[in-house]
Amino acid sequence: MSMNRRTFVAFAAGLASASALARASSNSRIKAIAFDGFVIFDPRPVIGLAESLFPGKGERLVGAWRTRQFEYTWLRNIMGNYVDFGQVTEQALVFACKLEKLELSADKRMQLMRAYEVMTAWPDVLQGLQKLRTAGFRLAFLANLTSSMMSRGISQSGLAGLFEDTMSTDRVGVFKPAPRAYQMGIDGFKLRKKEIAFAAFGGWDAAGASSFGYPTIWVNRMNLPVEELGSKPYVVGRDMQDVLAFVTARAAGI
Repeated sequence: MSMNRRTFVAFAAGLASASALARASSNSRIKAIAFDGFVIFDPRPVIGLAESLFPGKGERLVGAWRTRQFEYTWLRNIMGNYVDFGQVTEQALVFACKLEKLELSADKRMQLMRAYEVMTAWPDVLQGLQKLRTAGFRLAFLANLTSSMMSRGISQSGLAGLFEDTMSTDRVGVFKPAPRAYQMGIDGFKLRKKEIAFAAFGGWDAAGASSFGYPTIWVNRMNLPVEELGSKPYVVGRDMQDVLAFVTARAAGI
């Protein structure tokens, strides 16, 4: 059943208290939520840093960097040549600078890579996660990011104790959207697919998780169109409020 944003936000707003949410979730088909890393951590400061290092060219550089970053994960899946996301990110940066004809000094390289190592949470994340925990949902990451990236982000953002696991694709040696990567959620939570909601940041990830069988919300923070991959998320939202509304609505059978 498809639901638009207005409907499920209105539903969530109508639940009077955290205790009401907890009662709803106790009988839910959704018992846990797996998050992509960028639903939680905000990568936008990388653009500002790149612009300060390469005035007038930073935004274009970051666009090329991000595109190649994810293309490399998919290509490595096809080639069967896995390296961790940190290495992929650095290799993509080197290529993007060559593509944009920018000189990447050792210092600039270090600064840009460190920006991915010290990411902090989006402003709505802490309160949203606290509400989800109060409602009785189990929370974990299921991300291409390395465990150390996620752990540092958790520490930097004051999110300690909210996630029960940081499931990195390093565990299985294959990046999303490979089914074996999404299988980590089932193995980690010890639950069935239909009991695990997946919150995706990228449209391709939303398509992949939906194709795998997870009830999926695409947290479309960048307001992008749905990918034409033949598999669509259950609903498209914008923030953690929408994640809360989605899983609560599912808990009530809506």
